[in-house]
Amino acid sequence: MAESAPTAGSTGWTPRTWLSRAGAEFVAYEDDAALERSVARLASLPPLVTSGEIEKLRALLAEAEAGKRFVLQGGDCAEALGDCRPDKVTSTLKVLLQMSLVLIHGAKKPVVRIGRMAGQYAKPRSSATERRTVDGREATLPSYFGDLINRAEFTPEARKPDPALLLAGYQHAALTLNFVRALVDGGFADLHHPEYWDLSFVRRGTLAAELREEYERMTRTLGDGLRFMEAIGEGSIDQMTRADFFTSHEGLNLWYESAQTRRVPRREGYYCLTGHMPWIGERTRTLSGAHVELFRGVRNPVGVKVGPGATPAEVVALSHALNPANEPGKLVLISRLGASAVRDLLPPLLRGLAAEGRRALWLCDPMHANGTVVGGRKTRSFDAIKAELEGAIQAHRESGVPLGGVHLELTGEDVTECLGGAQGVTPDDLATNYATACDPRLNYQQSLEIAFLLAHRLAGQAPGGPGRPVVARMAP
Repeated sequence: MAESAPTAGSTGWTPRTWLSRAGAEFVAYEDDAALERSVARLASLPPLVTSGEIEKLRALLAEAEAGKRFVLQGGDCAEALGDCRPDKVTSTLKVLLQMSLVLIHGAKKPVVRIGRMAGQYAKPRSSATERRTVDGREATLPSYFGDLINRAEFTPEARKPDPALLLAGYQHAALTLNFVRALVDGGFADLHHPEYWDLSFVRRGTLAAELREEYERMTRTLGDGLRFMEAIGEGSIDQMTRADFFTSHEGLNLWYESAQTRRVPRREGYYCLTGHMPWIGERTRTLSGAHVELFRGVRNPVGVKVGPGATPAEVVALSHALNPANEPGKLVLISRLGASAVRDLLPPLLRGLAAEGRRALWLCDPMHANGTVVGGRKTRSFDAIKAELEGAIQAHRESGVPLGGVHLELTGEDVTECLGGAQGVTPDDLATNYATACDPRLNYQQSLEIAFLLAHRLAGQAPGGPGRPVVARMAP
């Protein structure tokens, strides 16, 4: 049995005990007084999300863990404060909603939608410094770690960690959440009328004809899907006009996360109220580290990225640390193993956790272990992303552990950041619209392609060709 960490409360855990752990100085602020002022102000502000929303998500994730739902988690690799615009937010929401409709029809399950948004302002980097040639001279500066920490411009002042950005991140997250809630509550995601989801968005010239036809076919047969969901206990059709939408981000800057971690009236325990589901990255999941220390004490569901170096014993130990009571819907393990390694590495992790009787919801992140550099730009191959997804689906089926969802970096825009797909993005195309702040994202068409691929595989079908339905029609 792997060594387990003590539970929150048993050793005097507080939202600041992480300061004594390794990795606490991940962000090296120079002005301690300015940092404390920003943190104190952030702690005094209203929460960005509510404990009730968090508990609702936990209940939904528990059902996904049992194979009754499927989770679609997606959005930008790193949000920029300057991208807090209605068109940007709306495009991300649209593509996630459209992907979820494809998955509902194909997987025949309700879909839990979680956006990587309203807080994804910090990003880990492989190197703490960056070297460039400026005016003919070599210069080395701190890396850009996202708009919550420093700024992208390659100057000493911009790259200095700035505690004022903690408040700027909070403000932009609040604006984003407010707009998303207004859209959802106003009927933007009304499942009765997907034909109103701005089908010009689907009919744009860059979208492959077969994908457009598939999607429009599903909007015409949505009634079948709604009746199916009613039959499996999702609720009456009249209760389904509002699609729930949750937010998630990597909990990288612990000053930001801990400042909004607090108790709430009429509930036990602490909640991290910067978002519904924080996750811990592959680089920061050390059992004795600061990130595990903070998030082991919160009631939120907590995600953990699990890379190719993870062992079954490490995964079991993380489950004890982050889900000591072994509750359903509490721990989300996000595998990112690589297309060439997933079939070998994933089954032992699945079996190892199951053998210990430990609960977890498993998602597949088919992007982060499939990166490459072409012409000086970071990119990913659509074929590799597809291969890891297919490998993960097969490994889960053989292990008898449900694949509960996917975790994707994507955008609703026509970027050219990932190679391949039906659109055929080539290395020469990368410069056309390479707009990411950090890592390459699936564009709108590639995102819908992935949704159709998943719908097929989860339904146990082979992909359909042009003119042939790829999503099984649901019986009323």
